[in-house]
Amino acid sequence: MTDRENVNPLAFHLPHKEASQMNPVVLAYMGDVVFELVVRQYLISLPNQKPHHLHREATGMVSAKAQRRLLERLQPMLTEEEADVVRRGRNSKSGAPPKNADVADYRQATALECLIGYLYYQGKLERIGELLNAAIDARSHNGTGESKETGATN
Repeated sequence: MTDRENVNPLAFHLPHKEASQMNPVVLAYMGDVVFELVVRQYLISLPNQKPHHLHREATGMVSAKAQRRLLERLQPMLTEEEADVVRRGRNSKSGAPPKNADVADYRQATALECLIGYLYYQGKLERIGELLNAAIDARSHNGTGESKETGATN
């Protein structure tokens, strides 16, 4: 461990490298967990907290296809640095996608998770919230009260 200052109160164990020097797949590994946490927090904030509903909505939001759509909505909001991280994540060799995921969707999902992991290790938790809240708001307000990805009523 280095003598770097811990800028993230949730990062109890700092990686040996700066986030900008980490493998994009490793950043995506952490970003996957952080993204899932934010999605679950969002869903629990909604009025319908039945376990089946929570699971169905979460599954719809964390799929590769949904993450690709979310990243598309975020692109105009990204800084140059964040866009570079997304490119690194998208171009990384992250292995074969799951059998139910399109290769292009999977690469974009990895890119989003890489960005979330990068921001997490940079201690930019507010920025994660800002980006994901904007994307979730756009997803959940389509004029019909239905989620764009799942078609489920909120």
